[in-house]
Amino acid sequence: MARRARRAKITVVGAGNVGATTVHWLITEQLGDVVLVDIVEGLPQGKGLDLLEATPVALSDCKVTGTNDYGASANSDIIVITAGLPRKPGMSRDDLQAANAQIVKSVVEQVAPGSPDAVIIVVSNPLDVMTYLTMKVSGFPPPRVLGMAGILDTARFRAFIATELSVSVEDVQAMVLGGHGDDMVPLASCTSVGGIPVAQLIPPARLAEIIQHTRIAGTEIVNYLKTGSAFYAPGAAVAQMVEAIERDKKRVVPASAYCQGEYGLEDIYVGVPILLGAGGVEKIIKLELAEGELAALRKSAAGVKTNIAKLKL
Repeated sequence: MARRARRAKITVVGAGNVGATTVHWLITEQLGDVVLVDIVEGLPQGKGLDLLEATPVALSDCKVTGTNDYGASANSDIIVITAGLPRKPGMSRDDLQAANAQIVKSVVEQVAPGSPDAVIIVVSNPLDVMTYLTMKVSGFPPPRVLGMAGILDTARFRAFIATELSVSVEDVQAMVLGGHGDDMVPLASCTSVGGIPVAQLIPPARLAEIIQHTRIAGTEIVNYLKTGSAFYAPGAAVAQMVEAIERDKKRVVPASAYCQGEYGLEDIYVGVPILLGAGGVEKIIKLELAEGELAALRKSAAGVKTNIAKLKL
């Protein structure tokens, strides 16, 4: 693939903790020039300027522009949507749906027309439902609209396994599928440490505890913070997706992608293994799942489907 004659243009919508931290990761990895958009006057300008002033220290030539004007996002190569209300203690991701659906719809209507060839990455919760909404409102082909969830959930799973075994996170490979919620599906069958199946290293009961910890990890952070949700790990996960798209890396990662029959799922966004490159979701990879894992994936997807129906599109 021929390289561009310019740096990629990346728009991040939402200058809260997730959006600003995402920009930090993007410029640190020198993935492109970034436009940070938010409706709150002064917020994106202030954070954008602060991030720009960090670039000499980070040895990054990427430019950061903070603005309230969606027009500045025109001709973006990649758009990241983080806008929306954060979760608070006692609130599930699904509780956010009605409010965030209106926010995300408004964002997409303003940002998509100016960047008709962009790939959109959705981070707003409930993740899978908001990704479906984005695809419908934007009119973009489904492969160019995807949700960040699987990489984050898998990172949490990998971190917990590495901690349990006192090994490098680099040697832990894993895969978490399903909806981005409490019924996500960490796949023990696809998890290994240095190529060794995790089931040979961690007793079943303890592995089950780690899997459950992975499912509630986001809620655990919400309960600690009390006024917000995770942002460091989500920002890092977005940066990995942007890198795969911008550099056409053909990464095999889990992400919320549009299923049209894969795994027996139809007309739904849910976490599945994908090949991620310049075209966005270039392929959904079909794994041979254990019977229980497939049943869990379909159960998780059913919950997402129920919430998609509430959108009344």
